[in-house]
Amino acid sequence: MIHETAIIYPGVELGENCFIGEYVVIGYPPRGRRPGELKTTIGKNAVIRPFTIIYAGTVIGDNFQTGKGASIREDNIIGDDVVVGTHSVLEHGNRIGNRVRIHSQCFLELATIEDDVFIGPGVIFTDDPHPPCPRYKECVGGVTVRRLAKIGGGVLVLPGVTIGEGALVGGGSVVTRDVPPFSVVYGNPARVRKRIDELECFRGFYRRVYEWQE
Repeated sequence: MIHETAIIYPGVELGENCFIGEYVVIGYPPRGRRPGELKTTIGKNAVIRPFTIIYAGTVIGDNFQTGKGASIREDNIIGDDVVVGTHSVLEHGNRIGNRVRIHSQCFLELATIEDDVFIGPGVIFTDDPHPPCPRYKECVGGVTVRRLAKIGGGVLVLPGVTIGEGALVGGGSVVTRDVPPFSVVYGNPARVRKRIDELECFRGFYRRVYEWQE
């Protein structure tokens, strides 16, 4: 279903069984590009909620979902089963794996996000160490988040930082340096506090936290 108020530009390929809500724009040409010049692909079973805008030059897999008012710029490559929450902004150059959850009001640019990553609401990934440097693309670059990592709400991650596989970043942290795999970090600046396998399920549902991923 494509709502009558949605705008689908030339060069857009939609898979089967997609829901495109009110006032959605897909295939919007970036500055300096003509309508239809860049191809835009969205896989099957997408749910694109009202007021979302997806620029031309983006490739998105199957079962994609957005909240209301998400903004996805050009040159994003997004895998299958990804959710981008309400009013989140994906600037150009992100590479996002499969089964990634990006909650509401997040900001990503030039980030690499591997499979099965959870990103809480209000997370900001930065990419320019000395803004507004005219040569920032040649400098440190964006954040890398390895598979199975979890990032709590309101976290700020500085340019070039890598968050290791399976790590957990506590809410409100400022991450200024690389996070080791399977570690728990929090604070400003974030520091290693313990390992994932030391966390306990306080309700007693599991022997330990994230046991279900083993």
